[in-house]
Amino acid sequence: MRTRLTELLGCRHPIVQTGMGYVAGAGLVSATSAAGGFGIVAAATMSLDQLRVTLRDIRSRTDAPFGVNVRADAPDAPERIDLLISENVRLASFALAPSRDLIRRCADGGVLTMPSVGARRHAEKVAGWGADAVLVQGGEGGGHTGPVPTTLLLPQVVDAVGIPVVAAGGFFDGRGLVAALAYGAAGIAMGTRFLLTSDSPVSAEVKSHYLAAAVTGTVVTTRIDGVPHRVLRTPFVDTLERSGPLAQLFRSARHAAAFRRETGLSWPALLRAGRTARHGRALSWAQTLMAANTPALLRRSMVEGRPDAGVMSAGQVAGLIDDLPSCAELIDRIIKEADARLAALNDLR
Repeated sequence: MRTRLTELLGCRHPIVQTGMGYVAGAGLVSATSAAGGFGIVAAATMSLDQLRVTLRDIRSRTDAPFGVNVRADAPDAPERIDLLISENVRLASFALAPSRDLIRRCADGGVLTMPSVGARRHAEKVAGWGADAVLVQGGEGGGHTGPVPTTLLLPQVVDAVGIPVVAAGGFFDGRGLVAALAYGAAGIAMGTRFLLTSDSPVSAEVKSHYLAAAVTGTVVTTRIDGVPHRVLRTPFVDTLERSGPLAQLFRSARHAAAFRRETGLSWPALLRAGRTARHGRALSWAQTLMAANTPALLRRSMVEGRPDAGVMSAGQVAGLIDDLPSCAELIDRIIKEADARLAALNDLR
């Protein structure tokens, strides 16, 4: 299936695996890209040295193109972009809108850029700055998300920009791919669906929580890092929702210290990242600390296998998933379903 996205990225199918912290490492990314999709490394939870090792690990597994997700507000973002350039990585994706200078730095080094947006005006801004594609996530999506559903946000952005648009939020099968293409998107991006594959490094216990979730089993909370974040509803998340300011501050400081040790960031660098996240938002200092160390809570679930003491980012689509195929099986299934749906629609003419 050829679209503007496959032509841009050099992948066989217009299916992107998003950069999920502690999930999208060398194993999942290489499996996705080798199967014809486009895998994206979650670099925000890696040190620069860890990222370098991961990139070379992927290269040892597949020669298919892949991308890396970079925090645009990270103090070492320019150095990370330089690493992507030197390692000939195809694409840099960004959860927060990158600056014009960061986009230019990528372009000068031959790296494509694809920021994630949740509003039409943000898509117009990064397109005007030279982004090569844009990923649009509707409110159904997991992790940081907005209030507008994909079915309303996607056509807005498609009509507003001339670059390829990738649709995210609520996609898990071939019908969704065809629907996104009908809206004018060039492909789809999935996080929760790829997390729930046999190639995902997440423990069986954590996956079982996702598989048991209902469509109503997620909640959007601001108690994790101060901005809306869709996660599985658990007793731990309910505790976060009920906790007072003092408990939040203590928990935030403890998690920030753990994140600093893991990434090797100095306290000044960590606080700078927090101030950057706080800029333009009415966040408390407890929330500012949380914004700088949210990965600590993700790590507890995704790496340590402790869903009782961490958070699990999840799209509402978790309530519709009931199996754990390999990435190759999943992508093959989606493409076959999409072909069948397109044929059925053609028969209606």
